[in-house]
Amino acid sequence: MGALILSNPRGVCALAGTHEAAIDPGLVRRLLSGQFPQWADLPVEPVAAFGTDNATYRLGSELIARLPRFLRWAGQVEREQRWLPHLAPHLPLTISTPLAMGDPAEGYPYQWSVYKWIQGENPSMSTMADPGQTAHALAEFLTALQAIDATDGPAPQRSNAFRGVPMGDPANSVANDQRVRSKIAALDGLADTDALLAVWESAVRAPAWDRPPVWIHGDLSPGNLLAQDGRLSAVIDFGCLGVGDPACDLMVAWVFLSPPARAAFRDALAVDDATWARGRGWGLASSLPEPQQFDDPVEAERLRARLAEFIAD
Repeated sequence: MGALILSNPRGVCALAGTHEAAIDPGLVRRLLSGQFPQWADLPVEPVAAFGTDNATYRLGSELIARLPRFLRWAGQVEREQRWLPHLAPHLPLTISTPLAMGDPAEGYPYQWSVYKWIQGENPSMSTMADPGQTAHALAEFLTALQAIDATDGPAPQRSNAFRGVPMGDPANSVANDQRVRSKIAALDGLADTDALLAVWESAVRAPAWDRPPVWIHGDLSPGNLLAQDGRLSAVIDFGCLGVGDPACDLMVAWVFLSPPARAAFRDALAVDDATWARGRGWGLASSLPEPQQFDDPVEAERLRARLAEFIAD
């Protein structure tokens, strides 16, 4: 079974957009007919998890089309088309391969992409054969990514949700200080807000990244990982790709890895205390739920357990 490529099922990267582009299978067929007739006769089917930033459609069994839904994310297309072929040869896991970039047409206002479909399933720790090996595979991927020459790479910007900015930066990112404090305060009576605030403040107080900016995926979460036979096989959805503080990619340690695997991940990366604290802040900021999510008792228990991971670390 295949898995979603370059979409965002969890909405981690996404923040509020404005006017949503009208996208449906008929539009995708018309765009293909007008610009890529070699693929015009392929079946067009929406993926199971439609995505927040982009609408994603399978084209037959080997391809996908990805179309930004909002103006804010339109800049992702050219960035991925330019930089993913540059990054791929240096990375130990498969990443998405752009095949073509489409132009606005048929009433659709943005550039769009055709990619190869990558086989695999979004993983959970319970499906991984060896949690320690999984942690090392992620560390190897990030080590290789950060080692690639970042000259002229895209800085944090609106279309990558300002991933890689300093912790607490006023930019409109998930780690905006005012936004995070407000979301924590909204959980009063539902979670240990004093402890959560302490986690956040330790991240904000941590020394900033003082080395040259490096490549970051920007949204390293289970929905953007693929596994086969219990082993990580690919990293997908580079919509938040950029060059900046690598701490934001450490969010994967809390949103995916188990505590023992998290420790192995940190050891393999040799992360300093300040970067680890900022990474925990990024992870917390991206994981804070809305109060209404606690209405279901089963979901509330899961959410409290997830938040407790940040507090206990």
